[in-house]
Amino acid sequence: MHLRGLSARRRVGVAGVTAGIVVAGLLSGPAASARPAPEPPLTTMSVKSPPGGANVRVLVFYGSAAAGEESPVVNAGIETIEKIGLSGPTDQRFKTVATDDASVFTDETKLGRYNAIVFLTGGGDILDPEQEAGLEAYMEAGGGFVGVHDAARAEPYSDWFTGLVGARPAASSPTAVQRAVVEVGDRRHPATKDLPVQWKRPDQWFNWAKNPSGEVHTVARVRESTYQPGASKNGWDHPVSWCRDYDGGRSFYTGMGGTVSSYDESDFRTHLRGALLWTSRLVQADCKATITGNYKAERLTQPNQAGQNDQIGEPHGLVAAPDGRVLYIGRGGADSSQPVVTDWNNPDIGKGRGEIHVYDPKTKKVTLAGALTVFGNKGGGDELVKVEEGLLGIELDPRFEDNGWVYLHYTPHAQINRETRMAERRVSRFTLDPASNKLDLGSEKVLLEWPVQIHSCCHAGGGMTWDSKGNLYIATGDNNSSGFSGGYSGNNPEPNYKGVSFADARRTAGNTHNLNGKILRIHPEPDGTYTLPAGNLFTGQETDEGGGKTRGEIYVMGVRNPARIFVDRQTDILYAGWVGPDASAPSTTWGPAKYDTFAVITKASNRGWPYCMGNKQPYRDRNLPDPTKPLGWYDCDHPKNESPNNDGLVNLPPVTGNNIWYSPQGGAPDFPRDANGIPSYKQEESTYLLPWLKGGGQAAMNGPVYRYDTESTSEVKWPSYWDGKWFVGDFYDADQPRNAVITDPKTHGDGGLPVHSESLKKIVPIGNDGIKNLMDWKFGPDGSLYVLDYGRGFFTSDAKSALWQVTYKGGGPTPAADQLARGAAR
Repeated sequence: MHLRGLSARRRVGVAGVTAGIVVAGLLSGPAASARPAPEPPLTTMSVKSPPGGANVRVLVFYGSAAAGEESPVVNAGIETIEKIGLSGPTDQRFKTVATDDASVFTDETKLGRYNAIVFLTGGGDILDPEQEAGLEAYMEAGGGFVGVHDAARAEPYSDWFTGLVGARPAASSPTAVQRAVVEVGDRRHPATKDLPVQWKRPDQWFNWAKNPSGEVHTVARVRESTYQPGASKNGWDHPVSWCRDYDGGRSFYTGMGGTVSSYDESDFRTHLRGALLWTSRLVQADCKATITGNYKAERLTQPNQAGQNDQIGEPHGLVAAPDGRVLYIGRGGADSSQPVVTDWNNPDIGKGRGEIHVYDPKTKKVTLAGALTVFGNKGGGDELVKVEEGLLGIELDPRFEDNGWVYLHYTPHAQINRETRMAERRVSRFTLDPASNKLDLGSEKVLLEWPVQIHSCCHAGGGMTWDSKGNLYIATGDNNSSGFSGGYSGNNPEPNYKGVSFADARRTAGNTHNLNGKILRIHPEPDGTYTLPAGNLFTGQETDEGGGKTRGEIYVMGVRNPARIFVDRQTDILYAGWVGPDASAPSTTWGPAKYDTFAVITKASNRGWPYCMGNKQPYRDRNLPDPTKPLGWYDCDHPKNESPNNDGLVNLPPVTGNNIWYSPQGGAPDFPRDANGIPSYKQEESTYLLPWLKGGGQAAMNGPVYRYDTESTSEVKWPSYWDGKWFVGDFYDADQPRNAVITDPKTHGDGGLPVHSESLKKIVPIGNDGIKNLMDWKFGPDGSLYVLDYGRGFFTSDAKSALWQVTYKGGGPTPAADQLARGAAR
């Protein structure tokens, strides 16, 4: 039994203050876990704990501070809730009682009969202090609350009630009924799981005086670009329905339901029904998954000891083993005290150590498993000085627990040719001793090797991943300087070193006979060789244009710097991200600004670089002998590689548009197009299709798709809410993305835009003392997220270079199984 009530300090009455001023200055309520120390209660009401029972009743309260006739909206709401209670499975039905008499909140016998209370009010100061105390006692006993639309205007002087509903409308919220798109982000909650992800409906849309995201669990957002939100708009993150466990009970609020017609909508009734089932304890639900205080980000590795890389190298990639160990690599830059050789006459030019470390969560210890001598420590400066080669990628064999095989993607220093400034990139298999966590460097089996120019930097790629069929995907960069095309298409054919172009991405990414600027797919065999799976972009045996002009390893061509790739083994869909060129603004002469890109890749394809980017926005070809003069625009549907440096096919596969692209100006820039489909590229005519994105300095770091393991007993695994969501991020943490997105399976393989996004920046924390420079992120077998922070310098490791772990500590769904009104959860 609960004997507490609302203490007087929670109600701040101010005589003579107008309603408009009160609403404009409403405060958000305190989090349930941070309530002030109790004061003497206003009431000694005793409310049954938990309220109600198996004979489920729902109280609909529609009292209003405004005099006059009952609202048609309220009448429609009451009638709908009554129908919901009488429909559906027998064990999910309930009785509805409606009243506008607030004295019910001081009658402990009556109040204790109700499993949930719905507020369908016209707003205003509708409860006296003792009545609000009764409502608080009810919630503390484990009651359920559903607030609909104007309920957010009720009890405007009460901080506690603000916390109960979660947010207050801004004083200047639009009043007109407008049709808008609701993005339904929670695909598990009973109030939203059966709704369309993009739900189009008319309503009156509140703006919020304070955005509640992160303090409540948002289940749906309204897309502001689809209506007129007014001056007090909240931006791309505009919650419209949310829930949370509050003061011992369960609270659900929806800003929808402001019109009579809402209650005629089957989808809105479904939404309301799910809210009622959870709050009345008929079903369980997770209303904790996006509350940021339920996550803990912890740095796992310490700074290196002076002159040593005992904890971490120059962070470049990670992978988690089935037993929980995390293996992570250092590219090749030494700590700042070590010499950097940039003189090509010196045999040690660029010589670095590509290090492999192992973190064991059982002992919380780090072991330096081994180090490869790589070409990867050639300092900073411009692109004719620095280098991004080295140890670039790591993956574990699908049968790692049995064979200990580790695959490494790297550039061996021993294979560089200082005369021609060429090197060999390779993917090799090594064996790790599970007892010592040491890598047997003598066990190397070279699976695949190919030439790369190293006269100039950059864009090495490096990521690797497996699908469910044992195919290994290998991301390779286009390995060209961007300094000879003004930061636009890397298509300047002239700069070369001893006959090898280092500024023409048509030689690499746009070339069907070159393995750079690609995502390769091979099937490694036990003897250290590989075979080619069916379904790659080419077989290698094409007879087109005389034959011998394709490589069968190519699964995806036309990518620039795909450092991070991921295959969701539940669907075998490939997710990738790559870094764009350097142009800071679009050009009516040359084409789009730099776009960093993410793509959902469902089949072998050409993703466009260096001919097209984004949603098939073309670049301009260059004239010869003067490449500063433009020729025609590339045809994204029928691209041709007419570079003098091309040794592959001239006629290329059509370009597939990409799902996410962003520039310094914003997310998914788009432009009006002329009769030939050429964008205007005029900044003043641009529109931004993904307002949650922005760049600047930018470097796309693709993340995983989370898959919730129902069999796992892990106490730190992320909740099922995140299941199927794709994590996209950027190396930098200012305005750049760090988001979880939902895509539409019907369109995502053809470049369809994401249909929902939410920020992860408070969960995967940004800032100098957080994870400022995100280099890689993957979920471990325990369902926690491991993240590499690169550090604060470049081409080195420093005190901020670290492996982090982000765990969930919010607990399971509520109510507890033994508190359900009618037995087991459904």
